[in-house]
Amino acid sequence: MERVRMVFSGSGGQGVITAAIILAEAAVIHEGLNATQSQAYGAAARGGATRSDVIISEGEINFPKVIQPNVLVCLTQQAYTTYYPILRPGGLLLCDTRYVTTERKADAWQVELPMYQSVMEQIGKPIVFNICMLGAVVALTDVVSRDSVMKILKERIPAGFVEINEKALNLGFDLGQAKKR
Repeated sequence: MERVRMVFSGSGGQGVITAAIILAEAAVIHEGLNATQSQAYGAAARGGATRSDVIISEGEINFPKVIQPNVLVCLTQQAYTTYYPILRPGGLLLCDTRYVTTERKADAWQVELPMYQSVMEQIGKPIVFNICMLGAVVALTDVVSRDSVMKILKERIPAGFVEINEKALNLGFDLGQAKKR
């Protein structure tokens, strides 16, 4: 892996920024890679547009913003409409089937997964939707290991919530693995 440029996008309250932070920490702390993470919020804390940029690299990172991502995650229709044009040709576009209706305009590997629906059916708590998405990203990109992400989750969240987050991570990972090229 030389360098992966990722944009996680959605709306406030979906946890896209938290997922991006967890991914960057997993890369640095447990994989020995370099990573940057930055974020932008909409006007509202909940419901407003949210974007988080993550760059993971074996080498030095000179600029923390992503201009043309290799990986774009869209968890809302607004995020998809806004950001799909910036996706690097041949990149990965990951969308949730409940919230996003994709068009075949992007020159990308488009993966549409029922992440929210799967979380609600198998776990019943939407609070781990972002961790399910993160599991899918890990499965589809191999940018870090699932174990590295789980170690960060265990370090960051209260012990009583580890099991539900592990279920969500594994659920997303399995969804991603099923669509892997």
